[in-house]
Amino acid sequence: MTDTPVDSQESWDVAAVFSGGESQRVGRFRYFVANQRWVWSDQVARMHGYEPGAVEPTTELLLSHQHPDDRAKVAEILERVKTGGQFSSRHRVIDASGCTRWMVVVGDRMIDESGDVIGTEGFYVDVTDSVQSDLTKAMSGVVESRALIEQAKGVLMVAYGVDADRAFDILKWRSQTTQVKLKTVAAQLLHALMRQGLSAESTSAVDRLLVAGTGLTDD
Repeated sequence: MTDTPVDSQESWDVAAVFSGGESQRVGRFRYFVANQRWVWSDQVARMHGYEPGAVEPTTELLLSHQHPDDRAKVAEILERVKTGGQFSSRHRVIDASGCTRWMVVVGDRMIDESGDVIGTEGFYVDVTDSVQSDLTKAMSGVVESRALIEQAKGVLMVAYGVDADRAFDILKWRSQTTQVKLKTVAAQLLHALMRQGLSAESTSAVDRLLVAGTGLTDD
């Protein structure tokens, strides 16, 4: 019995979309039910941190490379693979050097000339860079939101003579009553303040504090 090819145009078109067209981030695999044999392409071996041909892939080896938080999910998927089942998954792999990588793995039934299911075939796509980019963007958004909220808190602390916690409570109250996100409330407050500016009296007070040092201490 010969290995059934897995490089159907449709499958590889999908893989190319995930990988941004970079072939080194896409690899193929096959699993044969009869003898429980795995076949990895060179790319899949490298995704797991091995040189091609350095190890013989097994179910146990696959599980050993799964992130602890994803291992149960992957084990369940592998049970379907053993019966030639279809699946798709996005999970983390810890390679031989200890680096964590995000993978999209898609598998379909592998059928022989008689139409019988003999295993599963499919592809791995390394999407680590995409995930890291998304995470970086998300973290940038968090930092930006916190900066806006902290600035708005400072405005309220000065305006009402309250501490940071009470200023935050005011922002939360406004957010809840208007059903507007907290960072949006903060941004609106700052925008309105910048547009309208401070009163002449308030501006003069700031001038005196900064220029003459009146009211400033070393505390």
